[in-house]
Amino acid sequence: MIANPSNTATSDYELAQASSRGDMSAFEQIYERHHRRVYSLCLRMVANATEAEDLTQEVYIQLFRKIGSFRGESAFTTWLHRLTVNHVLMHFRKKGVKFEKTTEEGEIGEIQDLIQGGTERPRYVDRLALDKAIAELPPGYRTVFILHDIEGFEHEEIGNILGVSTGTSKSQLHKARMRLRDLLNKKI
Repeated sequence: MIANPSNTATSDYELAQASSRGDMSAFEQIYERHHRRVYSLCLRMVANATEAEDLTQEVYIQLFRKIGSFRGESAFTTWLHRLTVNHVLMHFRKKGVKFEKTTEEGEIGEIQDLIQGGTERPRYVDRLALDKAIAELPPGYRTVFILHDIEGFEHEEIGNILGVSTGTSKSQLHKARMRLRDLLNKKI
């Protein structure tokens, strides 16, 4: 049992260890510290508030079951992030989200090039417009875009996570960026 449950100096590792021994106040502290981050990640990936809320609850149920497996070899937030991403990806697989397989392997520049639309002067896109455009992407495009351009995964890692080839990941990202460019150009 953690002596002072309101102690913010208690590390996530200590809270995880206490939670794994059945200390519910420690688990509540973990929830309070990280539930917004988990919900935000779920919302970015599914682009549906109700579905993101459900997935957040499911992630915390899974966390409750697996918290004893956190060894502290990485930051707790990294471990929780991976748990969340894996859960959402499994959700997509269960729903039968299909990823389009193509042979295109073209790449374009980073998001800054995407919003410039080929003009000499860059145009600025506010975060709400970008979030809305990302939410309008088909689920397969959105997932690869988030994993690569937002979360920073490499194509090979994305292919392993999603069970697709590296070329498919590159193709999905290319198509997502092209679709985002069109969506954002309509809004600007």
